[in-house]
Amino acid sequence: MTDEIVKTAFYDYHFAAGGKMVEFAGFKMPIQYQGITAEHLAVRNNVGLFDLSHMGEFEVSGPRALDFLQKVTTNNIAELEVGQIQYNCMTLPSGGIVDDLLIYRLPTDYMLVVNAANIDKDFDWLRSNLSADAELVDRSPLTSLLAIQGPNAEQVMSQITDYDLGGMSYYTWAEASVAGAKMMFSRTGYTGEDGFEIYIPPEHTDAVWRAVTEAGKKHNMELIGLAARDTLRLEMKMALYGNDIDETTTPIEAGLSWIVKLDKDFIGHDVLARQKEEKPKRRLVCLELEGKAIPRQGYDILDGDDVIGSVTSGTFSPSLQKPIALGYVVRRKAKSGTRVSIVIRNKTIPATVVKPPFYKNASHK
Repeated sequence: MTDEIVKTAFYDYHFAAGGKMVEFAGFKMPIQYQGITAEHLAVRNNVGLFDLSHMGEFEVSGPRALDFLQKVTTNNIAELEVGQIQYNCMTLPSGGIVDDLLIYRLPTDYMLVVNAANIDKDFDWLRSNLSADAELVDRSPLTSLLAIQGPNAEQVMSQITDYDLGGMSYYTWAEASVAGAKMMFSRTGYTGEDGFEIYIPPEHTDAVWRAVTEAGKKHNMELIGLAARDTLRLEMKMALYGNDIDETTTPIEAGLSWIVKLDKDFIGHDVLARQKEEKPKRRLVCLELEGKAIPRQGYDILDGDDVIGSVTSGTFSPSLQKPIALGYVVRRKAKSGTRVSIVIRNKTIPATVVKPPFYKNASHK
């Protein structure tokens, strides 16, 4: 990607709808429309539409594609059947996280969906470890992405495709007619709610936008910006790269042991195996705060007067009506029910470690 700020194919629609546009990961993206709380609750209670065209899509193919991906990721991709999707991560030899990503098992190859801010870094990392007889192509510039999220997402999606959505499981994809043209869509999401992501070729972006927004009118679907996407994912303890996970954190520390399969070999395997056996010195935990003060990234977490960690993400939860945060704390203070405090503007605010997720009534299948 160049240093030029990129506008997605839907930029003019966002601008016309009153979206507040900001630079994010090299793209001009809508941060909000009517307001964070209203957009957040629209997704929790009804349905919302996100432009996620800033995300990256890579194609990995060739006779050794599976072997290559097994080497650079922690989860076991060999378990995937065609039509399935897997949450995964790439790690350094140190065990630090290069990125978290989704892997789609296609009929003859694989699609990787990576974080927008990491497209160039991820591509370079993968290319530097590329095996013979494996090919890597960046499809990001030719792919637009819309996500329909919320308990009424299926009702909206059913208006623009004749595919049997009722029989479509969570974390699967399909290819079918969408708004009159054949394209890929999946059933995953970053909100905790039911939802679909549509991967749109350049020639169909306008038609799909018009079809989705027209279908959404029947269900009072709202346009949703990046700010509400952040509060929605935080309520579900879904990690944000650059905040909650990065090259200095490991998936074991971040509570992602379930995607670390130690019965296969991968970059960073031995470090993570040792850390899992010995137990990490710190863990990423969910924290609920008393009062209304909002915790932010970098704020100290205390046990008495001792600093035992720091906040990685924080917000005022629209669903729970209380401040919440994610943060790393020493392992002895990571158990649910543990009382700690967070320093906010020179005041010490009581907080409690709670079991994830914060929001427990999400609609995903």
